[in-house]
Amino acid sequence: MKVLAICGLPGAGKSTAIDAIRNLGSVIIMGDIIRNEAKKRKLEPTSENLGKIAKELRLNNGPNIIAEKCVDLINKQYNNIIFIDGLRSMAEVKVFRKHWKFPIIAIVLEEKRRFKRLFERARSDDPKSIDDLKDRDKREIEFGLEEVLNNADYTIKNDSTKEDLKERIRKLVLDLIHNY
Repeated sequence: MKVLAICGLPGAGKSTAIDAIRNLGSVIIMGDIIRNEAKKRKLEPTSENLGKIAKELRLNNGPNIIAEKCVDLINKQYNNIIFIDGLRSMAEVKVFRKHWKFPIIAIVLEEKRRFKRLFERARSDDPKSIDDLKDRDKREIEFGLEEVLNNADYTIKNDSTKEDLKERIRKLVLDLIHNY
């Protein structure tokens, strides 16, 4: 089994990148673990609620809990190629690397462009102001995302079009799969 990760701050282009490679394997979105927990608790999936749940799960079960739940999901997959979307910490990286080679691709984009994209996307947990985005970034960084981004095996600066990002990520991922 080949397991790869796509990571980035909110709005950096992870979803666009995943869309470009989705047909190559299965996708496990780490944030879905949190969103499913919100559903179980009958909570609205707002940024505030999801942030509280993410912190609580990690506090009560350790910083690896989301990754461990993902490993369980991966082991139930029939596909040979798995993409992880939403990596947040080096503790999570260590969980995955116990099982697989696990190359990490970071997608980076500056704050103002990320905010514009998230604001236009308008998902229930997306920021409504630049301050909301800064708060969300701070939470992600506190989980350890900045360290993951700084230690990624590959970094793609998302400073062009969606089509360009899709092209670059697909080429990189096909090379990684071939040489895994």
